Amino acid sequence: MNGAPDTAMVLAAGLGIRMRPITATKPKPLIEVAGKSLLDWGLDSLAEVGVAKAVVNVHYLPEQIVAHVSRRQKPRIVISDESEALLDSAGGIVKALPELGPKPFYVVNADTFWVDEAESNLGRLAAAWDASKMDMLLMLADLRSATGHSGGTDFLVAPDGRLSRAGGDPSGLIYAGAAIVHPGIFAGAAIAKQSLNLYFDRAIAAGRLFGLRMNGSWITVGTPDAIAPAEAAVARAQVVGA
Repeated sequence: MNGAPDTAMVLAAGLGIRMRPITATKPKPLIEVAGKSLLDWGLDSLAEVGVAKAVVNVHYLPEQIVAHVSRRQKPRIVISDESEALLDSAGGIVKALPELGPKPFYVVNADTFWVDEAESNLGRLAAAWDASKMDMLLMLADLRSATGHSGGTDFLVAPDGRLSRAGGDPSGLIYAGAAIVHPGIFAGAAIAKQSLNLYFDRAIAAGRLFGLRMNGSWITVGTPDAIAPAEAAVARAQVVGA
């Protein structure tokens, strides 16, 4: 693409119910793995590829996230307040569209992260983005590179990169919680609770959902006992990348 996205949406409004009792007093994005909060893993990856502004949505214990990101220099953080009602992934993006602007932007989940190999995976996404044929380009991980993932696969990848639902096929790949999205897909959408899955399916039907297999290690932390394996995976990945 002509220039990587310089804006991102960071989805950080979840309740983190499965992470209790830790999340009784702390929002899940602020849980630390290997000395860094889940939120900062994502924001650091965005800063590395030159993202200037990140919109972070908040709902549960929002004041903690607001205070935490106020200490960051890059990217510049804009808070999208969902304190009154959770809007889910797509609803949160629709609410933030005025701040995200008219150009394609990154979307990053604040409860998963990854350790790059030699090249930034977000940079690879930007290099592969083609607005003429894509509505969304998803970063994907295979089961072997994933730590903490308890579900199955999400998508099958055609030779040209187009995606279809995996339907439980073990040869499929996992959505790794990062993407480039064209804001036009939300045209006319109301600010209401809705999932990105709706937009994934629409893009599949239009032949405009694409994916890129990531390099490195993808890590998700769903429960408190997943923190230790996640930290071990970070240590292994950093040794490999050293």
